Amino acid sequence: MVITFHPHPRLVLSPNDDSLELLNTLPERIMRLEKAGVDHLLVIPFNSDFAKLTSIEFITQVLVNAVGTKKLVIGYDHHFGRNREGSFEHLNKSGINYGFEVEEIPAKDIDEVAISSTRIRAALHRGDIETANQFLGYPYPFYGKVVRGQRLGHTIGFPTANLALSNDKKLIPGNGVYAVTVELDEGIFQGMMNIGTRPTVSKGNDRHVEVHLFNWNGDLYNSELRVSMHARIRDEQRFPSVDELKERLSIDKREALHILSKL
Repeated sequence: MVITFHPHPRLVLSPNDDSLELLNTLPERIMRLEKAGVDHLLVIPFNSDFAKLTSIEFITQVLVNAVGTKKLVIGYDHHFGRNREGSFEHLNKSGINYGFEVEEIPAKDIDEVAISSTRIRAALHRGDIETANQFLGYPYPFYGKVVRGQRLGHTIGFPTANLALSNDKKLIPGNGVYAVTVELDEGIFQGMMNIGTRPTVSKGNDRHVEVHLFNWNGDLYNSELRVSMHARIRDEQRFPSVDELKERLSIDKREALHILSKL
């Protein structure tokens, strides 16, 4: 069994803090755990009352009485309970009293760099998808619904699906063009994604997430797309003309196909 919380504690403890950016939304987390072969998932609603539980109250009410824990595996440097007072040492002592064993997963290093959500977020912000994916252990995901756009892509031969993300707290990587795969009910398709303001064809500053699927001719409007990001192709840039943009998109497509052929 995996035990997790929803919503993110910071949304409850600091509701006016807009800086929170999620690496995984709850549906993404559920799908990831399901693919990992987890038998049971317990999602505990995190609210102000739950946040007031002391560490010993959490242990007795949740771990012992509700779950019947025999062995507990926790992440490195994990803290829990009111004011984060609970720790691995505290759990160990409680385990002796309540009859469960505790194991702490050690810190994970890649190339002598400790993996952390902070480092993953920093890599995503600078568009370094390769590093973020290496730290995550899987391609960074996007889930969202296709909404109507200005259909500018159709006029230049690269129709795109405009993605409305399922959660506005989802971290959007740095602007640029990326090689992606997209999972639909019909199967998995290769494509490329643009994140940015579309400076060649638009004067606005709003960021858009657009996906162009290779070898797809259907209507994606209102469909749910499950996008996996694999590599960054280039920065977003303004081109002197639409024709030069079309030429660059053709190059981007070849580069994306080359990258995705190695998966």
